[in-house]
Amino acid sequence: MRFTRYGVYFTPRPGAFADAGAAWLGWDLAAGRAVGTTDDAVTARPRKYGFHGTIKPPFRLAQDTTTEGLKEALEALSRRLAPVALDGLTLSRIGSFLALTPVGDVRDLAELAGHAVRDLDVFRAPPTDGELARRRQSNLTPLQEENLRNWGYPYVMEAFKFHMTLTGPLARDQVGKVMADANTHFGDLPPRPFVIDSLTLVGERDGEMFHEIHRYTLTGK
Repeated sequence: MRFTRYGVYFTPRPGAFADAGAAWLGWDLAAGRAVGTTDDAVTARPRKYGFHGTIKPPFRLAQDTTTEGLKEALEALSRRLAPVALDGLTLSRIGSFLALTPVGDVRDLAELAGHAVRDLDVFRAPPTDGELARRRQSNLTPLQEENLRNWGYPYVMEAFKFHMTLTGPLARDQVGKVMADANTHFGDLPPRPFVIDSLTLVGERDGEMFHEIHRYTLTGK
């Protein structure tokens, strides 16, 4: 399968939590298929990415790099990185959308993500002028602008905030109902503690949906 972009995600291991996330969004990232019946007005925007938390944002491969080389580099990185444990996940409102966000000290998680962004950057093609212009429509802070120039994405390094997106932008009068629906849907499934013990390489197929390529267990100390 040919991919136009790649990314490094946290995705839940197979089980009830992963199934609930796939059913909520309507796309099973691991199986590469549509699932469930969802409200497009709520979930259409995040659906293509699947149920995940971004570690290294999606990127096109740089010239003179290959998918196999990226796989090898992520495997080597995963042997160096240790699992990260947080207290849990909670449903949060971030601007106009809803997401599951971590509870507890996130410094180790931010350090892990920083390693992925930095150590795999050789595989990232520079953003196009159009991509830069689109990102800058969000009124970036000086730090976010620096990240965009250095790493191709504003919300990395010191600006990184882990989240598992559940919706697109919501109108104010939608938020209460959708939050109640999400609480009912996920119930007590979000794990406590919340452990990130693997990274998943994903690929976007022809500008459409993201698919799981391979999961790498973190075995560092």
